[in-house]
Amino acid sequence: MKEAADFEQISHELMALLHTERQVVPFARRYRSFDLAEAYKVVARVRDLRRAQGEKPIGRKIGFTNRMIWSDLGISAPIWNYVFDTTVSDTADGQNGTMLSGMPEPRIEPELVLHLKSAPALGMTSADLIDCIDWVAPGFELVYSVFPNWEFTAADAAAAFGVHGALVVGERLDITRARTERAVEISTFAVELENDRGVRRKGFAQSVLGGPIEALKFLVEEIARYPDCEPLGPGELVTTGTLTEAMAARSGETWTARYEGIELTPLQLHFD
Repeated sequence: MKEAADFEQISHELMALLHTERQVVPFARRYRSFDLAEAYKVVARVRDLRRAQGEKPIGRKIGFTNRMIWSDLGISAPIWNYVFDTTVSDTADGQNGTMLSGMPEPRIEPELVLHLKSAPALGMTSADLIDCIDWVAPGFELVYSVFPNWEFTAADAAAAFGVHGALVVGERLDITRARTERAVEISTFAVELENDRGVRRKGFAQSVLGGPIEALKFLVEEIARYPDCEPLGPGELVTTGTLTEAMAARSGETWTARYEGIELTPLQLHFD
């Protein structure tokens, strides 16, 4: 095991893994010092490399906000990474199809997506943060692991694209009217995830660090800790983490998320 991580080498290794389904030994097993501070240097470098090849960062994903899954993955903190114009699709009718190719050990996660009309700032209250959002939407994030058997540290996962593969954004809900009522709904809704084989899971807004707005607050604070990371800006999407356990995704399946306690249109996704 080496003492110091080679950020440039790790970044190019990750770029070479994109869309290949290949898996590698976790970085924390190769570099003794590899922690979140080092991981976010890799995140920034990979962001720049993806920009250089024409991809545009259009938001962030927060991962592992649901504390119920921490023990299963052997982690103790959330992470984040960028989402790109090449990884996000928007559907107005609540239905979409997608391919799982290029994603080793893929899983599906029902989430709540926030759209920022203005940039949130460090120290904002929950009420201030709500005022930064103009719409929310149901979302499915497809996540995958470049490390075999989903065995990694939080730093490994953060560096490796935040385990982000794709984000499907459903029908938007404007929250600029009746903002106080919407704020309550965003913090208290429930979701039922179901596939066409009868597998069901229930989830709750409070499971993501106490609610999606609290998850956004975490993200603002976490980004500020690392100088290589760009602050959130207006127009960005923030997907706030899985509301249920992440479920294995398989070709031929159809998954549906139905939200309760908030006026979100059900979202359906078929894996071709």
